[in-house]
Amino acid sequence: MRGELLDKFGIFICDLTVSSLILFREQSKPGRCIVAYKEHVSELIDISDEEQNAFMADVAHAARALHAAFRPNKVNYGAYGDTGCHLHMHLVPKYEGGDEWGSTFQMNPDKVYLTDAEYEEMIAKIKANL
Repeated sequence: MRGELLDKFGIFICDLTVSSLILFREQSKPGRCIVAYKEHVSELIDISDEEQNAFMADVAHAARALHAAFRPNKVNYGAYGDTGCHLHMHLVPKYEGGDEWGSTFQMNPDKVYLTDAEYEEMIAKIKANL
């Protein structure tokens, strides 16, 4: 999950216990991230119970950081991967009255992209709350 493929949709933030935290480039939902399992597996059932627990703990740890950094009204969690078969979880902060509040998020609405400095500031906020 590094290199050209990652650069197309996200920015590596840091490694967690068994996964990597990645900032989604499209930021119509400020703070949207992906927690991607470090090993290449397709399904949650492809790893041991211990690893499942560690992965979900990473997801919760990242969600706590997003809540602290951006104060969303809700974080939605999505596990998709029909075409990119790698275990990962989308963390999508939602804000009452904001983009798509009360509905399912679009995978990539292609609406909001930031400057490098804005991405760096957002990553610093997340890291400060991990």
